[in-house]
Amino acid sequence: MRLSLTAFATLLLIAFLMGANHVAARFAFAHGVDVTTAIAVRSSITAMVVGLILWRAKVSLTLSPKHPRVLLGVGFLIAIQSYCLYSAVARLPVALALLGFNTYPLWIALWARMLYKHQPEPAVLRVMPIMLIGLALALDVLGASSGLGAQGQWAVIGEGVFFALAAAALFGIAMVVTQHEAGDLDGRLRTFSTMTCVAILAWLMIGTQTGLHLPDAAEGWMGLCMLSLFYGTGFTIMFTVLPRLGVVGNSAIMNVEPVFALVLAWVLLNQAIAPIQVAGALVVVSTVMYLGLRKRQG
Repeated sequence: MRLSLTAFATLLLIAFLMGANHVAARFAFAHGVDVTTAIAVRSSITAMVVGLILWRAKVSLTLSPKHPRVLLGVGFLIAIQSYCLYSAVARLPVALALLGFNTYPLWIALWARMLYKHQPEPAVLRVMPIMLIGLALALDVLGASSGLGAQGQWAVIGEGVFFALAAAALFGIAMVVTQHEAGDLDGRLRTFSTMTCVAILAWLMIGTQTGLHLPDAAEGWMGLCMLSLFYGTGFTIMFTVLPRLGVVGNSAIMNVEPVFALVLAWVLLNQAIAPIQVAGALVVVSTVMYLGLRKRQG
């Protein structure tokens, strides 16, 4: 199905908002906000927005006996995934953190095979080595661009890369379980349940472990407000505008998010990466878009 110009522009807008959300998070993290507080605020606002959409659209809330257990499990997975992804964003250049996360199609194929005995699509097997080579270039795993050497580079990026790949793995299993166990539910209801679970778990963590870490400067408040605004607006558009345009919410076009993050982080955070890393980033984004577009056409 060909996308209209309006649909294409809307998908790019969502990708921009999601990329901007992570750049805004870096401003918040630099001024006193911790990962758990950012997740709690962002998820609470998004849950309220999606809840309002549910109410306005009069979406059925009927669940089968298995759905509550599945939704709670997915909410728990996404809560940990959110923590891992923001932890990666706090430790790596934003675009590189998102590129690590963008390996999630490989994890989806792996989890589908392990949990449901699905054979990986040939397209996934073909692009897997290409994607991994692109990711290696983007992360400068040998330390050639940084001049640190492999050991020095991994000392700098290792923890952030671990969090980014953990986020991808958790997102992958959450998507596979959702598709097989809750695919018959309205996407808005699934998202409301997930965001509510994430918010509750984050606030419980704040109340019992980490405490609430609010910004200590105006820039931090701006970052916290903007990350919540961008994230909530992106989800609102995804569930209100895209269905009217006949577009699936997780269109491959939205996987250009790291490209927007790369440009925004360069302009706003002075996060520059070497040309070879940019080339690697484009390889990763291109392979993910290829997989997504094949799925839409299949």
